[in-house]
Formats: sequence, structure tokens, C-alpha cells
Amino acid sequence: MTSSGTSSEFHVWARVVMACRDLTRAEQAAEEIRQSTGNGNVVIRHLDLASVYSVRQFAKDFLDSEDRLDILINNAGVMMCPRWLTEDGFETQLAVNHLGHFLLTNLLLPKLKSSAPSRVVTVSSIAHRGGHIDFDDLFFSRRPYSSLESYRQSKLANVLFSRELARRLRGSGVSSFCLHPGVIRTELGRHVQGWLPLLGALLSLPSLLLMKTPSQGSQTTVYCAVTPGLEERSGQYFSDCAEKEAAPEGQDDVVARKLWEESARLVGLKDTC
Repeated sequence: MTSSGTSSEFHVWARVVMACRDLTRAEQAAEEIRQSTGNGNVVIRHLDLASVYSVRQFAKDFLDSEDRLDILINNAGVMMCPRWLTEDGFETQLAVNHLGHFLLTNLLLPKLKSSAPSRVVTVSSIAHRGGHIDFDDLFFSRRPYSSLESYRQSKLANVLFSRELARRLRGSGVSSFCLHPGVIRTELGRHVQGWLPLLGALLSLPSLLLMKTPSQGSQTTVYCAVTPGLEERSGQYFSDCAEKEAAPEGQDDVVARKLWEESARLVGLKDTC
């Protein structure tokens, strides 16, 4: 998201760049935003977080064409899918949920720093609790694949990445936050229903009414993105628009640094902040 935009008597509209894999659905969503908000400065660009090439291409195009980057929201993800490998040979959940965002954020840091004060907001999950970063077998090449263990690992990686990013960017004017958005009624859980038939049945019952709508589920993300004075809380974890304590495994700075170094190696990133 960049701050340049058009103004009216009451509003200054932000320029919003939507980075999406499916451009047809992205354009539909963008048009809904334009119509409902009156902000015509909403554009879409292609980005596939499962592809290192796509991430690098998107970042290059963005840096070449955009003047500012005030808020970067790392929101895309997959949940408990089968063991699929990306074109780079990475297990899909760790690739999309963590490695893609890790690379994208690092490549866009020059623009974030030049636009400071700026923020990076990474959407994690309460599922990081109980997660474990298995540096000896990150992609489940040796051990039996568990879609739940893989998901937890990727969501823990989000928390650790956000924490280590804040440490590395201290004093730069770029803040980093991560959050649990809540349980939301979206297509994210489509693989869960196939993985656990009983859970799939429950999700189709009145328990759905207890889930958040997408609008409700976005509120903590918006809170972290625009709440004034939050900079001093950089590196912290949020839920329900309030700071919460991450699980102990999400506060391990030794693991966070090791994960950063391994992630940089995997995506071929030599220069990091």
C-alpha cells in the first residue's frame, strides 16, 4: 500500500496495490473495493508466493514503478493442504506462508526504509502454539508428512520472522507486527474439510455462525497497519486488536535468527537487513 492518491474535501485516498495469484478474482475484488469506498486508486499485480521467480519479478516491478511503500501486509496463505512441492522444490505451506513473504519483504525493504515511518504486518495464527521449526527436515522429506504440523511450523515461522525483522530494523523507522486474525469464514479451510471429515461436517453446521466474517477478521490487521503510536511495540504479536503474548516458541530469539539465516539461504538472498 502506498500513500500517494487522490483527495476530496473529506478524504485522502491511499494507493492500494493488491498482489494476487488469480488476476480474474483479484480484479473482481478490486472493483468491489473501488465501488464501496470511492477510491479508484486500487490496482492489481500478479504475485505467486509459491514461486521465487514470481516474487522477485513482482518486487522488481514494484520498486521500478512505485514512489512509496508505507504499509506492507503479508496476508496470503494456504492451510493444511496435501504435501505439494513448489517449482523450487519447497513444501507448499512453508513456501507460501513463510518463504515467499520473507523474500518479498526483504526485496521491498529499500522502499519501506525510504518511506519511513512504515510498517510490515504479517498475518500468522494462534496455530503457532505447539509449532516447531525442524531445521533438519523443514520440508518433511524424511518424516511422515502431517498437514497440521506443517501448518503450525509455517505459522510459527511467521511469528519468528516478524520478531527478528523488528530486531534487525530497530532505529530504521520500519516497524514489524504479526497477528492472529481469528477463525474466519473463507475458503482457506477447504483442505481441512477433506483432511478431517468430522471437522468438515462441523464447519458446515451452525458453528459457522461463531466464525468471523472476512471484514471482522481483517480488523486486527487494520489495527496493526494504521493505529498511531504503535511503533514502540514493533516485534509484538496481536489478536482482537490488542497486544497479546505469543507462545514461548514464538519468543525464541535464537531460533528466530537461525530461521532467518536458513530462509535467506533457501531463497538465494545474500543481502538482508
